[in-house]
Amino acid sequence: MKRSIPTVVGMAAIASLMLAACSGGTEPVAAPTTGGAAAATTAAAEPVQLTLSGWSVATTPEFKTLADAFHAKNPNVTVTLKEYDATNYNTLITADLAAGVGPDIITQKEVKYVPVFQAGNQLMDVTDLQGKVDPTISGMKSYQVDGKQYALPYRNDSWVLFYDKDLFDKAKIAYPDGTWTWDTYVSTAKALTAALATGGAPIFGTYEHSWQSTLQGFANSQAPGGGILTGKYDYMKPYYQRALDLQSSKAQPDYGTVTTNKLTYQGEFGKQQVAMMPMGSWYVATLIAQQKSGDANKFGWGFAPIPQYDASTTGTSKTPVTFGDPTGLAINAAIDKNKVQAAKDFLVFASGVDAAKDLAGIGITPALTNDEVATSYFAVAGAPTDALSKFAWTKHDTHPENPTDKNAAAVQAILNDAHTAIMSGSTPIDAALSKAGQRVHDEVGIG
Repeated sequence: MKRSIPTVVGMAAIASLMLAACSGGTEPVAAPTTGGAAAATTAAAEPVQLTLSGWSVATTPEFKTLADAFHAKNPNVTVTLKEYDATNYNTLITADLAAGVGPDIITQKEVKYVPVFQAGNQLMDVTDLQGKVDPTISGMKSYQVDGKQYALPYRNDSWVLFYDKDLFDKAKIAYPDGTWTWDTYVSTAKALTAALATGGAPIFGTYEHSWQSTLQGFANSQAPGGGILTGKYDYMKPYYQRALDLQSSKAQPDYGTVTTNKLTYQGEFGKQQVAMMPMGSWYVATLIAQQKSGDANKFGWGFAPIPQYDASTTGTSKTPVTFGDPTGLAINAAIDKNKVQAAKDFLVFASGVDAAKDLAGIGITPALTNDEVATSYFAVAGAPTDALSKFAWTKHDTHPENPTDKNAAAVQAILNDAHTAIMSGSTPIDAALSKAGQRVHDEVGIG
């Protein structure tokens, strides 16, 4: 999951706007501060103004970081930011595209929208850029439709297990070591809860946020036969059984409390209400910033590979399996032809090693990782320095949460209903998963 889950109605509205759209450039909203000059690498000789879409610009520095770094290498190209509301990003940017005022470069916030943009002829074919990107970069396939490339990834978060070293020490329980399966995780959460009981407000062994991806994302990537386009979802059952067990044993806050009280994962972990938490690697930068500002407590922490389906992928000699969608950059198909080369150069730059080091330097997980990039990432003040955190960040098999398929959003909406029904206790696991499969068959035509 990446910050929001669309409804089927929302997708239908977006699709209709896409099909009617005819897009162009837009006026800049805020010019970034430049970071010096270097030899120009873009082919454009005359000054070029590019616009780049983003969200939560004040707290999401990656957009400005990329814009500034590119301008420093290409003084004749200025990239200005066009900010959108994070929650309604895809709907708003679709409306701008339909009105002909869309940005030149469209940040792809959620992979499941790529087929919708592509079907609406809103994205430029950038297949010619494939050979200009490091072949080890992750997330390229998520932006391919019918064999053509429509965006390049610049970041790719993966889900890991955050843990509070101070609370583990207080409970006298050993830290995660990279060998955990989900059964180990459950037993440790229960042990932590019991050891940290003080008679006051409870400290839970773990925290699971309300998103469907906190369970389904792992089932889809780890369980044999997993995948949202299968139309059969029995493989998710063990993941839900463990979650309900943790709820009933009071080892994690229950789903009703999380949703009714609008708990935030940042508050629960950052204020030490829980000892561990599965979450995306984007939380590293947030936690560092919040500990610095005082919005989070000061405590020792680290992150480990996410628990595994079985022991075949555990241990530091193996590659743990996790999930996470990339974030990419696409070019508006209606961009001024005089800006095309500069826009393509920006996409290649954002996916390259220099940009990866810049992103890592602000706590962002780039799509391109290597030892050099890792050094930049863990040099950030406040970042953990232990070997297991470094291993978890650098070595993993990250499966996409959302396949690049026209049916992905509709299926995910149905599966979100199943998730809510199971976690709220309104429907037994088997019945909810069976109903989801039937709905996917009837409404989407899969299975």
